[in-house]
Amino acid sequence: MGVLSNLEPKEVFAFFEEISQIPRPSHQEEKISKYLQHFAEERGLEHYRDEKHNVIIIKEASEGYEAEPPIILQGHMDMVTEKAADCDKDMTKEGLDLYVDGDWLRARGTTLGADDGIALAYALALLDSPTLKHPRIEFICTVSEETDMGGAHAVDVSMLKGNRMLNLDSDEEGIALAGCAGGGDVDLNLPVRREAFRGEHVLIEVSGLSGGHSGMEIGKGRASAALLIARVLTALRRDYSFRLVTLAGGAKYNAITREASAELVLADSVSTGAFREAVRAEETVLRNEYAGTDPSLSFTTKVVDSGAAALTAESTEKVLGLMEALPYGVQRMSADIEGLVETSVNLGITELSAETFTLKYSVRSSVATAFRAVVDKIEFVASCFGASSAVHSEYPAWEYVRESAFRDEAAAIYRELFGKELSVQAIHAGLECGILSGKIKNLDAVSIGPDMKDIHTPEERLNIPSTKRVYDFVVKIIEHKSK
Repeated sequence: MGVLSNLEPKEVFAFFEEISQIPRPSHQEEKISKYLQHFAEERGLEHYRDEKHNVIIIKEASEGYEAEPPIILQGHMDMVTEKAADCDKDMTKEGLDLYVDGDWLRARGTTLGADDGIALAYALALLDSPTLKHPRIEFICTVSEETDMGGAHAVDVSMLKGNRMLNLDSDEEGIALAGCAGGGDVDLNLPVRREAFRGEHVLIEVSGLSGGHSGMEIGKGRASAALLIARVLTALRRDYSFRLVTLAGGAKYNAITREASAELVLADSVSTGAFREAVRAEETVLRNEYAGTDPSLSFTTKVVDSGAAALTAESTEKVLGLMEALPYGVQRMSADIEGLVETSVNLGITELSAETFTLKYSVRSSVATAFRAVVDKIEFVASCFGASSAVHSEYPAWEYVRESAFRDEAAAIYRELFGKELSVQAIHAGLECGILSGKIKNLDAVSIGPDMKDIHTPEERLNIPSTKRVYDFVVKIIEHKSK
């Protein structure tokens, strides 16, 4: 008996538990892709699996629904694989340790993968149901959504007949998304030099930050661990002589960095105790500033036994200067939709190797020209420091349309089912709807999902009652007949 066997809807949570035992980091989706293929084969369903591991499964209309227009269900099979510092799970090889915490489903020490495992669980339960009354169902399940949306870019949808699409990649019940930001990633590489520099080696680590999805949470003002370290070291440069050895933080472009570290060599003239106290004083300042967003922020400083060569003074200055000069966070709020972030920048990955300092940014905007302007600014600042830049993994915005028959239909069903209005919104995070709108003629799309919190972090959780309500909503949408 599974951990989730007592949860409702049983069929949804049964599939969720099953897929949670299949590792599925972005760009490592072959196993979950084969699972989906095998699911279709066992049930005799028409299916397609491409060389990228995208999967499309089609179930023909049930009796009495042959004349109804097909409906497309859509989600992605990859997940962000973040884990707590004390978790030793290999998320490329091991399944998740699920557990129920009141009304919430969580995974011990890791992300839960409800983003977007819930889309798979919903779709598989619907495709497996012997009693569901439905038109032709076309399920598109893509790879690498969490990194470059390469699956949506590559997937062949020529076999599809529908143009009504229900995207299942949202995380707030009662909200129908009808537009999202576009964006892309920017990689910066700064050449650095090293030389012998005598002194005590010190490791500074920052942890306990809230982190989160850089599309959903960037507007909340949460701190970036790597940038906090850069800020502290920039401030301490006034009174203490040191050189950088390492600087690292983050593993995903689209996750706000929760932890980071830097190894330094202190000059012989610097007291280690005094330096440690100075770091502690900066920590107090930052804890006060970020009390509302990152209350568990913590710095640790310790002496380490290391023989690694330090950067030159010039390279140390350039590394810190580049980090401080580049934009981060919300760049502009939408002038059209109250409370919506229009344009933002997230520093997702920081790496200092022997000869190169690398920064990897995710840039988002619902306005194409604003996206380009921020990218231009990043590239210009980088060039002033002697860093090269490369822009990649661009994806278009999903532009809001005022007239949507499918959205109106969903809103009417929601009102009838729950006695309240469905809120129609746009979000700053990226969805695959924009890419698929360019592939499917006259696509009429809406995005929904159950309540989830802290996605892309080890605190990710899925609300169990919400999962059932949204599933009931999806079933009603599918079973609804046109007049």
